[in-house]
Amino acid sequence: MSVTNLNLGYVPLIDAAPLFIAQALGFAEEEGLNLTLLPAPSWSSLRDMLSVGHVVAAHMLAPVPIAIAMGLGAGPTPIEALMVLNLNGNTIGVSQKLAEQMRAQGYDFDFSDAVKARDALLAVSNTLRVGVPFPFSMHQMLIQYWLRGSNQFFPTGLEIQTVPPPRMVEALAAGEIDVFCVGEPRGSVAVEKGAGALLLPGSAIWQAAPEKVLASRVGWAEEEPHIAGALMRALFRSGQWLSQPENYSVASELLVAPGRLDVSAEVIERVLSGRLLISQLGVERRVQRFLEFHIGAANFPWRSQAAWIGAQLAWRHGLDPAPAIAAARTVFRSDLYRLHMKAAGAELPSASDKLEGAVCVPTAAAATQGRLILQPDQFFDARIFNPTEPQR
Repeated sequence: MSVTNLNLGYVPLIDAAPLFIAQALGFAEEEGLNLTLLPAPSWSSLRDMLSVGHVVAAHMLAPVPIAIAMGLGAGPTPIEALMVLNLNGNTIGVSQKLAEQMRAQGYDFDFSDAVKARDALLAVSNTLRVGVPFPFSMHQMLIQYWLRGSNQFFPTGLEIQTVPPPRMVEALAAGEIDVFCVGEPRGSVAVEKGAGALLLPGSAIWQAAPEKVLASRVGWAEEEPHIAGALMRALFRSGQWLSQPENYSVASELLVAPGRLDVSAEVIERVLSGRLLISQLGVERRVQRFLEFHIGAANFPWRSQAAWIGAQLAWRHGLDPAPAIAAARTVFRSDLYRLHMKAAGAELPSASDKLEGAVCVPTAAAATQGRLILQPDQFFDARIFNPTEPQR
């Protein structure tokens, strides 16, 4: 078998694990691929690496290709999402000062009730500087969706700043920000270093938020279908392997190998299993499906997920939602996923859209291949997003 060399880009976070595992366990090699994984210090750097062809595909924030398709941001080259790499995996944290004030007011940091957490936070401070890794990110969307739902306490001084993930803990410790929303392990590192406390998992706001995608330049997957399909299958197998609890310990050791993640294997294993230390007091919270790589057709790029992202971006930037949603839907390539993942035995939904936020308990759904059980995907405010209805 001939071998194809591929450069892939990533930002050093735990949800880049499918790339590392595909390389380390031979899933890519079995598909005829030799992967070179290139880290980027920020999401803008990674976007640019992809745009200029330094990498052919990348572990990317789900909203980035949609923002580019809508004409937002500085991305010069259109990119698209071939598959979802993971759902969830973010934490929202607060500074030690805010944490102490909230505890003094009687808040118990239960790590599950988004309304209670939001109201407790805004009761002690109506001026917030929030750090997120990138303007077009699920982090930014979750924060704004969560805070704007509060009619009683909406912060009058809300400032959202872009802070690259490697700098998030430093910015919190230095008092540059009061709150953050970031992918793990940065939240756990903030706790370990005494810079802050964890307030919520991102999944408490949306139970099934598409966090990272496999992104490539528009047209590449159709120009190189055999290579694109091989890469998608290798990463699918990685996600499948990562979803099995018996593999967490081995995965953690693989992810701390030289040149990968600069955090302890213990922290990674806690994150994979959803056991998070939320403060230096040693309090641990357990979050089901904190970081999901596979189960419930997690890798399927639902066009309704893209539509929700497009609607949020339209609201934020004052754009007409109808063309925004139309542009967003073209970015999540459910058609290419069906084409390439059938041979891998992936669960393939009969439809490419669903009602986002409507699944309360594991629910069987129509599929053209496999037995598809959708997992809960509710929003914290119980809203349901119907991508076919006009958005306001």
